[in-house]
Amino acid sequence: MDQAYWHGIAEALTFPTLAIIDGRKVPARSGGTFTSVNPATGRAIAEVAACEAADVDDAVAAARRAFEAGVWRNQAPTARKKVLLRLVELMRAELPQLAALESVDMGKLVRDAHGNDIANAIDILQWHAEEADKLYDEVSPLPPGNLAVVRRVPLGVVGAVVPWNFPLNMAIWKCAPALVAGNSVVLKPAEQSPFTALRFGELALEAGVPAGVLNVVPGFGETAGQALGRHMDIDCLAFTGSTSVGKLFLRYSGESNMKQVWLECGGKSPVLVFPDCGNLELAADQVASGIFYNQGQVCSAASRLYVHASLKQRFIDLLVARAERYRPGDPLDPSSGLGAMVDANHASNVMRFVELGRRSAQLVTGGEAATVGGAGSFIEPTIFSDVSPDAAIAREEIFGPVLSVMTFEDESEAIRLANDSIYGLAASIWTDDLSRAHRVSEQVTAGVVAINVVDPVNPAVPFGGFKQSGSGRDLSRHAVEKYTALRSTWIRYRH
Repeated sequence: MDQAYWHGIAEALTFPTLAIIDGRKVPARSGGTFTSVNPATGRAIAEVAACEAADVDDAVAAARRAFEAGVWRNQAPTARKKVLLRLVELMRAELPQLAALESVDMGKLVRDAHGNDIANAIDILQWHAEEADKLYDEVSPLPPGNLAVVRRVPLGVVGAVVPWNFPLNMAIWKCAPALVAGNSVVLKPAEQSPFTALRFGELALEAGVPAGVLNVVPGFGETAGQALGRHMDIDCLAFTGSTSVGKLFLRYSGESNMKQVWLECGGKSPVLVFPDCGNLELAADQVASGIFYNQGQVCSAASRLYVHASLKQRFIDLLVARAERYRPGDPLDPSSGLGAMVDANHASNVMRFVELGRRSAQLVTGGEAATVGGAGSFIEPTIFSDVSPDAAIAREEIFGPVLSVMTFEDESEAIRLANDSIYGLAASIWTDDLSRAHRVSEQVTAGVVAINVVDPVNPAVPFGGFKQSGSGRDLSRHAVEKYTALRSTWIRYRH
């Protein structure tokens, strides 16, 4: 699969542009659209339906009708599983097209989309589908003559608002467990990357998901997103995105119907490299991947590196050598090292942080915006050293290929620095001392602590954070719990 192959796939793509509401593909009620732009070329791709509050009302009403009618929630769990597994197979058959669709939509390297992101999204859908008939209820221990059955029941209508950095992955992280639990869903993809979510909705209908059970409403956050957050007939709102927008959804819930809100928000994930790390080459490989993968547009990106002072220069040299492998290039060329930033506005914001870094730290490599073929929004892989822990580049989520390198002298200082953040999503610890690995991981405030690896993800392991990184967990069986409520049925019988 070379560059010519992927350009051929991309040129043959059909772009889904209509909302999916109640089993039908429809334009926005207003007739309004927004332009989707390929950030690698700056060229317009298609005009997409710009859904607003009226369209969200239609989608929520369709979802509620489907839920109350029981066309999905009352199906046997094995039946729901079969439908979702059929959807898995339909998606696998379109894997190259879905990968190319995501690449041209938001600038992602097609190599990563095909070999990792889209493939993993489909695997995650399969993992959740296969748990549909493996969710058990409980019986409480009571005195004779009493039986209390505790059941997990679907909440009703789930709103899912997902980001642009992993469009299909994040849609499936929300939709799969919500559907497995028997809910109806209204999904709003990010306006920067709507296409794979819309295709997901189309394929769901083809697989046999009943009309109204999965609705997809493309649109802007301040219109369609806010309408979902404030809607009086949404029972649960799941969101992945920035912490500032996550706080808005909490406010919307309090100002409307007190819907449950599950947030997976920002991060500023630390990596701690101790002097007893036995494989610095592997650590450098992982740190580079952890900050440069997907152009650093990852909520759990390894953006804060704390290396023991004795290792500083050696480790920086290893990172600089690896940064050479992450040079910007055509996202449809499998040999490219970095794709495009999602759009020009975001690239400009990342470069604003780079300029702050130039004034407060030592630029080691990178630091420049770039084009490919004279076009596009690209940024070189960038590393700063001698960064103050109080500097903006060390504290704020940049969401770009920018690494801040700092040092520590001992274990207690490393833990203190790692925890000195409003975020608590992920962390990585590099040591060959088993006791240190346990000791430090217990003291680092993060939802996912990885030892001798950076940012691992598996559908069997919960993902989510502490502090202002959010609440609740995606992935694993715990994800389904977010989309259910406990119903206790107490039976008194003659004993």
